[in-house]
Amino acid sequence: GVQSAQAQLSWGVKGGLNLQKADFDDAMSNLKTDNFTGFFIGPMAEFTIPIVGLGVDGALLYSQKGESEWKQQGIEVPVNLKYTIGLGSMFGIYLAAGPDFFFNFKDIDIENVEAKKTQVAVNLGAGLKLLRKLQVGVTYQIPMGDSFEWKDASQVFGAKNKTWQVSLAYIF
Repeated sequence: GVQSAQAQLSWGVKGGLNLQKADFDDAMSNLKTDNFTGFFIGPMAEFTIPIVGLGVDGALLYSQKGESEWKQQGIEVPVNLKYTIGLGSMFGIYLAAGPDFFFNFKDIDIENVEAKKTQVAVNLGAGLKLLRKLQVGVTYQIPMGDSFEWKDASQVFGAKNKTWQVSLAYIF
């Protein structure tokens, strides 16, 4: 018989690592940094139309970005359009893209440096869906504005946190 493309809403939990290279504008090159690291974890939801392979997923994550005095902590809300190519009933490959909103709660305690309270980025990601329950993904976040501002005399320099995220999600 013919099956209808029944939309599905699934819930799960998502977590992973934030891996970063801070991208400082020229005058900031004296602040050389290696990979910044942090983690993220929280609940997620996924809305999919199975036969078409199109869906939307979103999450509410506690997220740490950066290291030592540059560490940011806050709530991250990614919302991605997701396209999945099923390879059999137990395996799939997905591509995802969408906005990411980060609300920073932690003040950066460095003189003349201000961390932005709200940051918006664009997510570009891909991953695998395994056994209908697990999702393993990699996402690159491209910031739409500066993550930090450094003020010195009459000059203001910006710095952006470009982030690679490696994630694991479990769908209930």
